[in-house]
Amino acid sequence: MVGFYTKPTHIRRTKWQQTLISFVALILSHSSLAGPAEQAKRIHDRLAGVPPSQVVLEQMRTYISNGDTRAAADLAMNNANFYNVTLKNWVAPWTNEESDIFVPLNDYTATVIGIARDDVDFRQILSGDILYVANANLALPAYSNNNNNLYQALDEQSIDLQTALVATTQSAVTGLPAEATAGVLTTRAAAKSFFKDGTNRAMFRFTLINHMCTDLEGLKDTSLSPDRIRQDVSRSPGGDSRIFINSCSGCHTGMDPLAQSFAYYEYDYNVESDPNGENGSLQYNTEGQLDADTGSRVQGKYHINGNNFPFGFVTPDDKWDNYWRKGINQFLGWDDSLPGAGNGAKSMGQELAHSQAFAQCQVKKVFQNVCLRSPQDATDRSQIDTIVNNFQADGYKIKGVFANAADYCKGE
Repeated sequence: MVGFYTKPTHIRRTKWQQTLISFVALILSHSSLAGPAEQAKRIHDRLAGVPPSQVVLEQMRTYISNGDTRAAADLAMNNANFYNVTLKNWVAPWTNEESDIFVPLNDYTATVIGIARDDVDFRQILSGDILYVANANLALPAYSNNNNNLYQALDEQSIDLQTALVATTQSAVTGLPAEATAGVLTTRAAAKSFFKDGTNRAMFRFTLINHMCTDLEGLKDTSLSPDRIRQDVSRSPGGDSRIFINSCSGCHTGMDPLAQSFAYYEYDYNVESDPNGENGSLQYNTEGQLDADTGSRVQGKYHINGNNFPFGFVTPDDKWDNYWRKGINQFLGWDDSLPGAGNGAKSMGQELAHSQAFAQCQVKKVFQNVCLRSPQDATDRSQIDTIVNNFQADGYKIKGVFANAADYCKGE
């Protein structure tokens, strides 16, 4: 009797399982086995954020059927929303410490969008004398060192950035010497977020986060010399020198020699009448322009809190050195053709942008943006390596990375 009641129950459970398996398989087949039309729509959705028109969909389908997925992706990236929405939202979090996506368009974001549109070597975002402003034919405010009105107007009027932005140089528009320009690092938006107050270490830290995909904690190395750590860093925080030796020094030994490249920069604003710095501007000490507190071109913020450790490093100029070329952080893949030292933000930005970590970071960020997930397995990681190689071989054109990611995640 036991066998009689058990057997029918077992049969019924097996049939239910088979039905469930068949249902799941049907769903998976529809989601993964996508034909050219479905693939075209997915590529367009991921790159432009909106469905394609029937005409564009058919053109993309034809390209994909003929094995030319890049041409299909280019059609999707020709949509205004790729620039006004996808790229804008991709870049916006890099421009502020809160990583807020809901911030107005600014010169940092617009410059990255323009560099992407024009297939400029993407490494220029950290070293180039480059800036994107609005076409003079548009009835918009002029670029200003003291406000964001131009870009706010572009944003509020939803003007097509693909056609509105024109390339110029920071040295021609902002008055910065060409040798003092360093891509987005010397835009007004970056200065307002990362040079405002503080000790200019924020600019360096958020450059690592946004463009090397790592925070300082991941680069901590206590084996390096602490000889360039500034006076403001206590060697006995809380009265315990072990904290400095085993923790603080691990970040500062590498960061302080590199952040010295920003020694001549400041974000100048009126603390009383404009506490948020909305009308402030980037200020740079040129040759012969001396700071009252330091008696040199070095900004006073580099000498604050000197009593914390009087025997610490006193910044004399903007000479930087990359201590991370030795030790565990060699894995970042530094460019052996560069000297690993120099003066000013431009050459330091070039040092970072020419690393293998920079290229990998851009590809990972695009992959996550387009595929809507981080790399998950060995196949994904292998694809990341392939896209990085293509990115480098193609002259660091970031649209190619978007196209490659869209191809990989289009469905089979």
